[in-house]
Amino acid sequence: MKKVYELILLLFIVASCSTNPENDNSFSFSNGNTSEYDEMGEFQTRDQYEEYVENPFVYTSEAPISTFSIDADGASYGNMRRFIMQENMLPPRGAIRTEEFINYFNLDYDFNGGEHPISLNGELSGNPWNSENKLIRIGIKGKTIPESEDVPSNFVFLIDVSGSMASEDKLELLKNGFKYFVDGLGAEDRIAIVTYAGSAGVLLASTSGTEKNTIKNAIDQLGAGGSTAGAAGISTAYEIAQENFIENGNNRIILGTDGDFNVGISNREELIALIEEKRVSKIFLTVLGVGRGNLNDAALEQIANHGNGNYEYIDNPEQLRKVFIYDYSKFYTIAKDVKVQVAFNPEVVEAYRLIGYENRILDTEDFEDDTEDAGEIGAGLNITALYEIVPVGNVSENLSAFTVDFRYKLPDSDVSVPIQLEIFDEAKSFSESSDFMKFTAGISAFSMLLSDSEYKGTSSYDQVLEWINSTNLRDEHGFKAEFKEIVAKAKDL
Repeated sequence: MKKVYELILLLFIVASCSTNPENDNSFSFSNGNTSEYDEMGEFQTRDQYEEYVENPFVYTSEAPISTFSIDADGASYGNMRRFIMQENMLPPRGAIRTEEFINYFNLDYDFNGGEHPISLNGELSGNPWNSENKLIRIGIKGKTIPESEDVPSNFVFLIDVSGSMASEDKLELLKNGFKYFVDGLGAEDRIAIVTYAGSAGVLLASTSGTEKNTIKNAIDQLGAGGSTAGAAGISTAYEIAQENFIENGNNRIILGTDGDFNVGISNREELIALIEEKRVSKIFLTVLGVGRGNLNDAALEQIANHGNGNYEYIDNPEQLRKVFIYDYSKFYTIAKDVKVQVAFNPEVVEAYRLIGYENRILDTEDFEDDTEDAGEIGAGLNITALYEIVPVGNVSENLSAFTVDFRYKLPDSDVSVPIQLEIFDEAKSFSESSDFMKFTAGISAFSMLLSDSEYKGTSSYDQVLEWINSTNLRDEHGFKAEFKEIVAKAKDL
């Protein structure tokens, strides 16, 4: 009864606050979009997320082949962290993308790719939230580029300076991050700065990385005001990048915005079409989302997906350091259009479910179609995907029950290269599985708990902590330890 009384008291306090004009009533509500009460006491939502979807189990007898594009984004994790750690509430279901939770972390997979720029690993184990099923972990590791082999870079900062960016957690946060980035530039690197508000303009022509003070002074000049001509800014940025294109170099646009496009092309489908048109220039794209209140997460994630790029969300200064310093190699693509295809044996596997990657699913024929776009992987980066499988009867087979094929292209190539993952280990119990399996399974279960997935089984926040605590993975910057704090707080929320 005590909990009932506490709930009634909490509801009374919330109701009282919502009718008191002297209170600050800006906060997010249960569907997760940042909201404010209007004069009538009604919620007004502004952030934009995709409708939540979740991959179902697929019967192998009906569709034995599963194909998807990799995804190296980490934005969903950073956004989730802000909801829980800063705003003391759970994120909306539409903001949750499990693959971005998993791929946020550096898992230190070994690289043994030989002539290939990516290497593969994986395992089969028991499933901790459903003892009758099993888990497959598929891991990809990108080749690390030694400093002696660094290629020159042609960067264009594309910075949203519209009125919606005028807050400490938006433009000011980005400015600090871009200055971190400048510190890492070499003598052969170049940076230009393009800004957009009501129209687009070139704040700084392409400038040598040796002129760090000049570049930082230009960044310091940035101020917010006006409407948002995002499409014009994108077009101008690609023009500048093309004018300074470095053959066999690293050519990339880094877009910082809340995604509140409202001048010119503002429809998401038209923006995606524009990005698809520009990506043939072999210029890569990084999208950095910021802030709350006008965050168009749905558009930014899709722009990155269709623009040979990746999407990150900046929620605090430490995330700035992660993106611009610790994960600097993400800005160097070593393989593009990376696809995965898993063929299951229906005599051994009754059904399967890909955990996450819902908007990265491909048709079977897309796998060998080199005109079909897919995800990129940066130098030293790791990518992980998990499948939950339902074995046939009491059959306990090894990974010969399925095959895992990959295709990738080199950054300057239009022709894909095939590669196959072969794992012959017998299925282990979950407790005997690798730390990689325990950690990624824990993250997946956490994601399912946040979204109240119908597939979460017996998982709980306490179990997630137990699985994560049983691992001994390197945690140089403390992000894995922070994850434990997030899980503990989510349990309380």
